[in-house]
Parts: sequence; C-alpha cells; structure tokens
Amino acid sequence: MDQTSAPLQPRKPGFREDVQGLRAVAVLTVIAAHAGVAFFPGGYVGVDVFFVISGFLITQLLVTEASRSGRVSLSGFYARRARRILPAASVVLVATVAASVLWMSVLEAIDLAKDALWSAVFAANVRFAQQGVDYFSAEAAPSPLQHYWSLAVEEQFYLVWPLLVGAVVWVVARRRTTEGRSSRVLRALVVTIAVIGSASFVWSLVRTGAEPQSAYFSTFTRAWELAVGAGVALAVHAGRTLRHRRGAEVLVWGGLAAILAACLAFDETLAFPGYAAALPVLGTAAVLYAGAHADVTTSAGRLLSVRPMRVVGDWSYSLYLWHWPLLIVPPTALGRDLRPLEVVLLVALAFELAYLTHRFVEQPFRTRRISARPRRALILYPVFLGLVGSTAGAGWAWSDYRVSEHGDTPAITTSQFGITDDGPEALVQASVLAAQSRQATPSDLTPDLVDLEDDLADVGDCLYEGGTAWELCPQGDDNGDKTLVVIGDSHARAWIPAFDQIAARSGYRAFYLVKAQCSAALVDPSEAFTGDPWPECEEFHRWSEEQIGELDPELVVMTSSAPITGLYSEGRRLRSMDDIAGELGVGLADMFRAYAPLTERLVMLVDVPRLSLEPGVCLSTFGSDLGDCALPPDATGARMRDLTVDVATDAGIEVIDPETWFCADGLCPTVVGSTIAYRDRGHITSTRAAELAEPLGTALGIW
Repeated sequence: MDQTSAPLQPRKPGFREDVQGLRAVAVLTVIAAHAGVAFFPGGYVGVDVFFVISGFLITQLLVTEASRSGRVSLSGFYARRARRILPAASVVLVATVAASVLWMSVLEAIDLAKDALWSAVFAANVRFAQQGVDYFSAEAAPSPLQHYWSLAVEEQFYLVWPLLVGAVVWVVARRRTTEGRSSRVLRALVVTIAVIGSASFVWSLVRTGAEPQSAYFSTFTRAWELAVGAGVALAVHAGRTLRHRRGAEVLVWGGLAAILAACLAFDETLAFPGYAAALPVLGTAAVLYAGAHADVTTSAGRLLSVRPMRVVGDWSYSLYLWHWPLLIVPPTALGRDLRPLEVVLLVALAFELAYLTHRFVEQPFRTRRISARPRRALILYPVFLGLVGSTAGAGWAWSDYRVSEHGDTPAITTSQFGITDDGPEALVQASVLAAQSRQATPSDLTPDLVDLEDDLADVGDCLYEGGTAWELCPQGDDNGDKTLVVIGDSHARAWIPAFDQIAARSGYRAFYLVKAQCSAALVDPSEAFTGDPWPECEEFHRWSEEQIGELDPELVVMTSSAPITGLYSEGRRLRSMDDIAGELGVGLADMFRAYAPLTERLVMLVDVPRLSLEPGVCLSTFGSDLGDCALPPDATGARMRDLTVDVATDAGIEVIDPETWFCADGLCPTVVGSTIAYRDRGHITSTRAAELAEPLGTALGIW
C-alpha cells in the first residue's frame, strides 16, 4: 500500500481512568459551588473542564475512526450520542417538569415547561442567554433546568464538529499529492481548529466585556474551549506526547493547580468566560496532555484513577443532571433558603439518583443490542422529543388551566366593607381588609396572571438601551402647546400609561427620558448584572439634561428606585445601605439643583413601596389567598423612600407620595379590586398605572 493511500496510524486512544477522575473533579466542583460551599465560589468552572474533555474525547473518537476506515460514519456517531445523552436527559427533564407541577407555583411551572421544550431541542442556552439580558428578569429565581445550557452547547458541538471532520477527510481524500493522507488530514484539522478556536476566543473576549449575561451561555463564546480539547486530541493522535515522567508530573500538577485556583479565586461577580476561562481550560488541557503517553503514569494520574474518583466520573453525567433541580425546586416550593443540613441531604439524594440513573438508564441503552444499531438508536431522538414535549405540554396545559379565569370569585369592592369613599385609597383599604379576612383571590384578574410579566409600558422606539445615539419620542397630545418630561429608570417607565392619559387630556406633549436601572439621581450605579462601572448611565444623565434644556418644559417629573445593588463613588463600589444612602442623598440634591433651572415646575414622584415577595408567584401558588399575598413594605425600600422625601423637602421640591394608592394599615395588597398592582417586587403593572391617571393628574394639579 503506497503512502498516499495508507491509513493514518494513530496512537491507540484506549480508556483513560484519569479522564474519568477528571470528570469527577469537574462535577464535584460544580456541585460544591451550587451547594454554596463558601470557599469554592468558582466551582462553576467545572463546566469548562467538561467542555475541554468533550472536545478531546469526541475528536479522538472521530479521528481514530477516520484513520481506520478513511471516512466518518455520521449515523454511527449520532447514534452513539443518542444512546449516551438522551435517556438520562429525558428522565431528569420529565421528573423536573412533574415536580414543578406538584410543588412550584403555576407561573413557575409554566416557565419551566417552556424551559423543558427549549432543552429538548438542545437550545436551552439560547433561551437563558435571552433571559440573561432582560433587566426585568434579573430578580427571578433561576430555572431548575438552567444547567441544561451546557448540554445544549455540547450537543451543538456534536452536531457540527463531525460534519467538519468528515468534510476535511473527504476533501483530503479527493486530492492526489505525494504527501501522505495522514499528515494532510491532521494539518487540515489543526488549521480548522485553530481558525474556529481563535475566532471563538476573540468573540468571547468581546461579548463578555459587552454583555456578560448572554456571553456566559453562548456557544460561540465557548467553542474555543472545546477546540482546545480537540487540539490536545490531535497532538496525542500524532504521537506528540510527553515521554519523560518529570515533565509530565510538572504539567499535570500545574494543570490541577490551575483548576483549583479558578475554583478558589473566581466568584459570581467575575465576567465570564472571557479571558478568565483560559485558566481552567488550559489547566484541563494540561492534565489531558500529561497523561496521554501509555508508558508514563504520573502521581496525579494515579490519584485521579482511584476507584472512588472513577465511580463518580462514571456517574458524572447523571449527577450533573440531577443536582441542580434538587437544589432549586425545594427552596422555591418552601419559599425560603435551604438550611445546611437540607443541602447535604439533597446532595446525597443527587448521588443516589445518579447511581440509579447510571445503572438502570444510561448503561442499558449503551450496552443492549436493541439500541446498538445506528438506525434503531437514532429513533431515540424523536422518541425523546415526543416524551419531553408531551410531558411539558401537559404540564403547561394543566398549569394554565389552574391559573385561568374559570371561577366566580368576585372582585373586591368598597361597598362590601361599608366604605363609602370612592377614591383610590378607599379601594386599597378594602383590598387590605379582604386580605386580612383571608378572602379568595378574584377570578377575573387584570392583567391575567399568565400575561403578568409582559405587562410593561410601551416606550416605542425610545427604549434607550445601549449606545449613545438616542432620540426623542414625543407622546401625549401631538398638538399640545405645553411640554411634560418624565425622567428616571424602569420605575418611571411603569408610570407611562398614567402620564399618557394626563398629557393627552391636558394638552401636553410628553417625553419619557427613562432608562432601565439608571436612577434619576445624579449617581453612578453599578451595572445590574456584573457590578462593573456603568458609564452609559452618566452619559444618559448628560444627554437628558441637554434635552430638557432644549425642550424648555413646563413640567418635569422625576421618579426612580434606589440603586440598592450598588453604586460607584470616586472609583470605589459602594455596597452597604449606609454608604449607598449617603451617596444617593448627594445625588438627589445634585439632580434637583441641575434640573430646577430648566423647567417652570419640578416634581418628585416618590418611588412606590417595594414588596418582599414576587406577586405572580404568590398569586399562582396552589391554595394561596389574598392574605398570603399582602405583606408590609420592604424595609430597605422604605428607608430609601424616606431619604428621597427628606432630600426633596429640604431642596424645596414638590413631592407626591403614591404610597396610599398601594398600601394601607402597613400592608400592601398584591391585588387591588381585581387588578394586580405589581408585576414584580418593585415595578407596578401598566394596568394599575393607567387606573391611577386621575389621582396622579389631580395630585399634579393638572386635572
């Protein structure tokens, strides 16, 4: 056989016990971080360890097959992946959907059913990336299926990478040269990996800096990690391994130290993946490479190969699938954080379920003849989709039925409590009395519970997200001869339905200079998701001041929440409430001085009281009544409201406090009449805002 047609002679890949031990390291670090082990905050890098291992093993498998047969069997590859991935994934998905229907609120169960459908088509990372950049979802509890994002990234890799390897092998086979096919295939694959990996790494740096929330879940920002593993596989396949024990020892221990350092030094505030991911990724690559030579066994390799580590490595896939829903569903159902002993018991349960799933689900599908043939195994994909889809659909339909308006419980009225006043305060008072008497929630709620998260005020083309190319969007009375400007953050946006009515009825052109998370006070809030400095807010403050100066409005109304997630002062991030309160007071005073000369009249609309619970979750929890969903205002929010009133009063600024339109006798009912007053803990619904147009217009002296 001549050189050009001779098959590639690879090193025998074989089964590596140290790789199973490395899988154990990966899953144990992830569980430690998710379980709240204080000294292991960066354990989430275990996912990156998994990515490198996957890139290494899959590439090794594909290149070995191409070397032996001169081709890549796509059906065989996808059949093996189906047997390996789908059975356990479907069991955990179905179990988690069932648990959500039994123990979580209706809205949470509906959201989880949606998550399950995205997970079933291996696009969970896309869904969670979209949610990651949604400011209004920032306070929502994580999904019990959020960990499926990493499975989606791997499956997308499994879909594309075999096609690329097969294409390279096919192209090389068609070219006739004097150079051996083996070297041409390897060189072509190295170039392919280098291009993909380099592009992905650069993109990871760019996106992690710009949008770390979505970058975390992105396949494009993670592809380079899989490419690193693939590169190690090609080096090993070419026989370029370490042949001296001393060098291997240094490399393997250095790799493990890098992974450990990331686990200890990183935390959830770090923008990730970006450049930081290089530490655990290269560390994993070092461990894989150091243990690649058949005749060189390192002390670390022996440690990773001990039976307990191998067993945990065998269970690692099922363990990863089970641990997260077990740590998320119970506290959501209980409405409180887990106690340390409860966490330990749930982690122990995850190990037990992982053992059972590995033995009775994973192993049978990987070894039985019925699924050994590619065509039979590929049937698992439609079966998987049908099983998960039908379960998620049934859970969604049942949850939707439970929350739908099919009862006959009437709305709360003032007359049922003998209250003769017909003002907005009176209906709030009646709603508090209804809650105190433990009345059932009205059947005909507005907005509907399933639509609650979408009950946002429309700002048209003036969302003011990103960049600085902002424009004005006039609303209200197009022919009005007076101008009204509302400035603030997302809490100001919530009032737009009321201001729209006021402006249209009173002959005002209205301009809403509102930007989510950017307080009206002249302070520098930290970026909501990362805690980093956020110069865009300062730019928006300057732009807003310029626009107000040019508009010369008759009335400017300011309202916003306090930046309780932190703000910056002289380059230092302030986190404590005392520090934030002090800086906020200065920022409010600066704001009043800046805007007062630019308008005939300046009014401070105090922020609404903040709730201590999620209204949608409370109202959609099975068995809850109005009393369960009416609580005292949040203490931190009350402190910041008092601060706003004090600073405005000292500055001689008009103050309108809407508290009595939402709370009475120390309680804030989630439902007022039949209207859901809040869409989350701090934002009022657009529906409630529209109902308050008249009292707000009256308080402003316009109506």
